[in-house]
Amino acid sequence: MGRILALDYGTKRTGIAVTDELQMIASGLKTVKTSELIAFLTQYFKEEKVEKVIVGEPKQKDGSASQSEVYIKEFIKKFKKDFPEMPLERIDERFTSKMAFQTMIDSGLSKKKRKNKALVDEISATIILQTYLYK
Repeated sequence: MGRILALDYGTKRTGIAVTDELQMIASGLKTVKTSELIAFLTQYFKEEKVEKVIVGEPKQKDGSASQSEVYIKEFIKKFKKDFPEMPLERIDERFTSKMAFQTMIDSGLSKKKRKNKALVDEISATIILQTYLYK
């Protein structure tokens, strides 16, 4: 059984989370510059057995696609071209950034640390992955 990797894709940064090999626990992995994402994934796929990738699907409250969806679709085209054998699924990511921020507050992080957008992206990716695992 391989890991499941989740991406909270953004135009500047992408948060990444991954499961353990038994696919029971979702953990934040890191945040990378989106411009370096394909290179990071190429290396990661060489080092770790990944069974599938989950990409967050941002939606408005009414269920319609968010403005960032156009950029995510461009990334998915490139991903499928570069990794044609890797299964990719989408999952609704509404409110994950708010949930990530609340998680940071609940865990006692200082205001200064809560301003770290890279950490918010990583936690958001973890929430996306947890949502996928427990659906």
